[in-house]
Amino acid sequence: MAKHLTSRDKDYSQWYNDLVVQAGLADSSAVRGCMVIKPHGYAIWEAMQADLDRRFKETGHENAYFPLFIPKSYFSKEAAHVEGFAKECAVVTHYRLKNDPNGKGVIVDESAKLEEELIVRPTSETIIWDTYKNWIQSYRDLPILINQWANVVRWEMRTRLFLRTTEFLWQEGHTAHATEQEAIAEAEQMLHVYGDFAEDMMAMPVLRGIKSPNERFAGAIETYCIEALMQDGKALQAGTSHFLGQNFAKAFDVTFQDKDGKVKHVWATSWGVSTRLMGALVMSHSDDQGLVIPPKLAPTQIVIIPIYRGPEQLEAISLVVEPLLAELRAAGIRVKFDNRDTYKPGWKFNEYELKGVPIRIAVGPRDLENKQVEIARRDTLTKETMPMEGLIDRMVEMLSEIQKDLFDAAKRRLDDSIVKVDSWPEFEVAIKAGGFISAHWDGTAETEELIKRKTKATIRCIPLNNPQENGSCILTGEPSPERVLFAIAY
Repeated sequence: MAKHLTSRDKDYSQWYNDLVVQAGLADSSAVRGCMVIKPHGYAIWEAMQADLDRRFKETGHENAYFPLFIPKSYFSKEAAHVEGFAKECAVVTHYRLKNDPNGKGVIVDESAKLEEELIVRPTSETIIWDTYKNWIQSYRDLPILINQWANVVRWEMRTRLFLRTTEFLWQEGHTAHATEQEAIAEAEQMLHVYGDFAEDMMAMPVLRGIKSPNERFAGAIETYCIEALMQDGKALQAGTSHFLGQNFAKAFDVTFQDKDGKVKHVWATSWGVSTRLMGALVMSHSDDQGLVIPPKLAPTQIVIIPIYRGPEQLEAISLVVEPLLAELRAAGIRVKFDNRDTYKPGWKFNEYELKGVPIRIAVGPRDLENKQVEIARRDTLTKETMPMEGLIDRMVEMLSEIQKDLFDAAKRRLDDSIVKVDSWPEFEVAIKAGGFISAHWDGTAETEELIKRKTKATIRCIPLNNPQENGSCILTGEPSPERVLFAIAY
């Protein structure tokens, strides 16, 4: 099956597209720019969603749901926000269809025009803050810690499955606080929730930092981000958390009475990750044979494949495998016994290799005689024979080893990619090689934009706790108090 994959070295972009489709993660849909997430892809997203949801609730957040449609006037209330999203909005103008009098199907009923157009949710700050106005009167009502799992629409001209689609799935947190310090602490906390998730569950090391003013979320005072490195040397923004100050509270007149009886505007945050994480997962670990999925997120962690001739041999293997399945499941392992008689073992080997199942166990008649099995690791493509005795404990250990090995390999790749440069010629050479470039910048939006035009590189983040180091901007030579991280990004 994987023989149809374009190799990463030949065409990384085509390799990614081939893999997402052939491994059964997603397909393009009949609606331009939108995708169909297939069961295997959705199962991975569900695992991500479940773990993130647990982390949100452990930090005091609750889930709620807000409307898909937002009145157009709401976007006029916060100027930076509307400017940031205006070009990406899908707009609903009518509410009814009618039969075409010429007999050509249906047409929009021109008499059913909405009094006010509705925007299909690109993000929910406006509708949520209009709601919070009714929820908040006193300091006793604060903080409000709400998360929403939803779909959003941002009109895209150039799309790629998971990485950039017109409609995508995500979660968006929206919180309200009595003080600036509480809101900043919330935004920073959620940054670390995302970073810990990426590293613990996705085995994907990330850089944590803040965005430059040019790269901030529309309407934010500060945007915190996690940035990951893909195998082709490009960066990918994997999650963002925003300190919104009082911008939305003032725009929607959300106030509270404090303990001293004074009326004040609340302080706000928002934060989110999306199905873009699926693209990050694919590009962080996978190879020319197919997906490589970290065990913690793999829908199936171990697949057992019988090698047999005829129903009698299959029955004998099944009698041994059934109690093994029960023991593996009791140990918390997601395991599958593929005893389909419609496909040969070799085809199954290729299928599960392509789909990224971390461990494959093969059992044949000779294995039964010798009380052993053949183990294949997906990450290293290595095989070994192992006795059935003690197999459960060894599988638990091996899954843990695979998770750690994937993270360690990705961490070495990330660390090795970070290069310090001090001149423009060095920067031009380094950026072509890929990875993150640590360089001085004069702090102006004009220089940032000029560097982007010249090289396509953007400032991915200013690292948290960034050391102060006086230097000169690589492009203008103007003074700079610290280095920032540049990269070419998805």
